[in-house]
This record gives sequence, structure tokens and C-alpha cells, in this order.
Amino acid sequence: MKNLASYIRVFLFLLIGYLLIEYTVEIEDGSVFTTYPLAWLVLGVAGLFAIAVELCVGALRSVLFKSLDEEAKARYLAAEKESRAKQYAWFHKLYNKLYNKLVDGKPIEKEDEIILDHNYDGIKELDNNLPPWWLYGFYATIIFAGVYLARYHIFQDDNQIQEYEAEVVEAKIAIEEYKKTAKNLVDVNTVELLTDASDLAAGKKIFQTNCAACHKADGGGGIGPNLTDKYWILGGGIKNVFRTVTEGGRSGKGMVAWEGTLKPVERAQVASFVLSLQGTTPAEPKEPQGELWVDEGDAPKADEVERAENTTSMDTIQVTDEI
Repeated sequence: MKNLASYIRVFLFLLIGYLLIEYTVEIEDGSVFTTYPLAWLVLGVAGLFAIAVELCVGALRSVLFKSLDEEAKARYLAAEKESRAKQYAWFHKLYNKLYNKLVDGKPIEKEDEIILDHNYDGIKELDNNLPPWWLYGFYATIIFAGVYLARYHIFQDDNQIQEYEAEVVEAKIAIEEYKKTAKNLVDVNTVELLTDASDLAAGKKIFQTNCAACHKADGGGGIGPNLTDKYWILGGGIKNVFRTVTEGGRSGKGMVAWEGTLKPVERAQVASFVLSLQGTTPAEPKEPQGELWVDEGDAPKADEVERAENTTSMDTIQVTDEI
């Protein structure tokens, strides 16, 4: 495979083979080569076969050429050279014509037409025109700038700042939709107060299992502080409570970090339930501890959790009766 024609033939053979395999084998979805990797093996074997054929033909031509006498060899080489010259003559002619137009160069025999009077130690200066390719490119940039200015600064309904703001709004909506199905990605920076009855009910269950021993089931406080008043040791609000649940309380005060035990969504649920206890009246409330905290948002109340649980229980009873 010492000539360009052999490489072109092999390439075309592989291309045709690829298209035949791709469009004759019917599959429901995707590409044949991704669904059935063995198709690559078939195509590779076909390619090796095509290369082998080209090598055999080339070897046969070489043997036949060597069997000729010197005069026949000379005639063959001359004929082949002439054939190649005729085959690519149009290309060289087109290339030279295009090149001369792009550079607008003067032939050496016509340089006296553009020579200047400047002479530097025998070195003369020529007054060549700017290359047309450069000049046309410069004109193209001016036209492009005018079209760009008209498109984006004159005839556009929204400017770039308005487009950015609209895309930010769309991105926030997309993020909120994503969060609905990816709650375990929540962290202290992205956590939000959960108000759904199912989340609060799950938070109550986690609280009773892990937190009631220190804070009592009604949140009135025991070993731990009272969670029903507006005083907080490490700050109130969903972010502070979530951080306290995640990282634990003050060093040496007994509360452990629940990061390794509870999932992020579970920590968000129990933190939201803790905030729902605000304003309730426990049986034996502990004295306030910490500083008064004023939250901007209104936390869901514990009675909402009770109503949600009662509704869930009634639905369960109804389904059981139907069964």
C-alpha cells in the first residue's frame, strides 16, 4: 500500500461496511456498534481482508514490474508519470490560480512596475498590494461586527442582563425540582424548613427514637434543653438546628453528632420537627437556656404533625376495612 489510491479504496470499503451494518441491522434504540460490540470485530476483520487484498495486488504488480526488461521498465515508468501528471494537472492549475488571486503577487519579470525609489545598500523596496485574503478577512470582521451589533443590541427584545436574569430564574426552578427527588443532597447551606406532613411525621419518629431520652417526648427538656421555648444555645432556625443535629452540641455537653447515623434528609426532617415544637406546652418544661431567637419564618406546629398522623391512621383503617 504505497499509493494514495490503495488507502482511499480501503477507507471507502470500511465506510460502506459500517453503513451496511448500521442501517441493515434493526434494533429498537441506539447504534448497532454500541448495542453489539462484536460488530466492531466484524468490521475490523473486513478491514484486514481489504488491506490483505491491496497488499497482494501490490505484490503482484511489483513481481510483474521486475519481470520486465530495462526498456519496458523505462516505458512503464514514463507512462505512469505522464498519467499522474494529467490526472492532477487540473488540481495544480486550480491551486496556482487560487493562490495567485489570494496573494495578488506580481511575477518577478513584472516587479519593475511596483518598485519604489527607495534604495538601502542595494536593497530595493516593492509596493505590493495588501493580500486579498487579508483584506477580505478584514472586511468580513467589519460586516460581522455590524450584524452582531444589530442582532444583540438593537433588534433583540431582551438584553444580555435580562437574559441572564431569566436564565437564573429558570435555573432556580430546575434546582427546586431536582431537590424534590434528591433530598439526600441537602447540607447546612441548602437545607430548608420542611412543612409536608409526611416529612414532619418522619421527623417526629426519628426524634422519639434518638432525641426523646434527653429532650423528652414533648420537647420539654431533661438532660438536654427545652425545645419548645424561643431560647437557643447554638442558635435557632432551620440551618442552626440542622448544624447542631449534624455536628452535635457543645463539646463535652453530651449531645453526639448524628452525621454518621442519620441521612441528610433525616436530619432535615428531625430539625424541622424540632422547630414545629415551638410554642407548644410540654408537661414539665425546663427553664430557658441560651439566648432569645427570633426567626423570620413561621415553623410548622406540632398539632399539624398530629393531624397528619391521625389522617394517615384513618386512611390505614379505611384501607384495612376495605380489604
